[in-house]
Amino acid sequence: MSSQVAAVVADPASVDTAITSRFSCRAFLRDKPVPREVIEHLLEVASRAPSGTNTQPWRVYVLQGASRDALVEKVCQAHDAVRDNPALVEPEPYDYYPEKWISPYIDRRRENGWGLYGLLGIAKGEKDKMHAQHQRNYRLFDAPVGMMFTIDRVMGRGSLMDYGMFIQNIMVAARAHGLHTCPQAAWNPFSRVVMAHLGASEQEMLVCGLSLGYADLDAPVNQFHTPREPVSGFTHWME
Repeated sequence: MSSQVAAVVADPASVDTAITSRFSCRAFLRDKPVPREVIEHLLEVASRAPSGTNTQPWRVYVLQGASRDALVEKVCQAHDAVRDNPALVEPEPYDYYPEKWISPYIDRRRENGWGLYGLLGIAKGEKDKMHAQHQRNYRLFDAPVGMMFTIDRVMGRGSLMDYGMFIQNIMVAARAHGLHTCPQAAWNPFSRVVMAHLGASEQEMLVCGLSLGYADLDAPVNQFHTPREPVSGFTHWME
């Protein structure tokens, strides 16, 4: 292997494009499989993500075929059951979102939600349509590959930051192979169902899921791309 410190990025524009062309894909080609060797390569590349004292806290479960389909059906049934009886809602494994929303975060959240629903023609109050669209998460948006990420409960909060960089590496590396992804914390409320299906140990905690595959280029939902704040909006220059 060539020296990392001496390595030269010959095409910086391609690196930038891999990052900026990443988006949360919500419609995949179900019948176009992703070769196992490609998935293994993505995970190998992603494993170069930094982690505090090189702890490498990630553990990945790759679901394809019958195992994928079985998990989809289990969680969709659980999702329907919660709709019919909200008392069945279970606590999530960790606090992904804040207990109390404030601006500007709540404003961006609302803009994101209504922007997506507006594109799909779902009006405020159309609960059945909202439920069906939300359930698309649990159908992996028809992606042929689902990944579930777990972490040992003994690890600290900083390891979740390490984990985020690992998952980002997967998503960026996927672009180099013509693939798209969708990271999904939506699975977390059903972590008990997910973890049982995976056969994960009690010492593991679900971090999130991810859909992986080839994007359906004709799906209107894939025209939805979220805005970003300008650098001037989140950067303080200290001189």
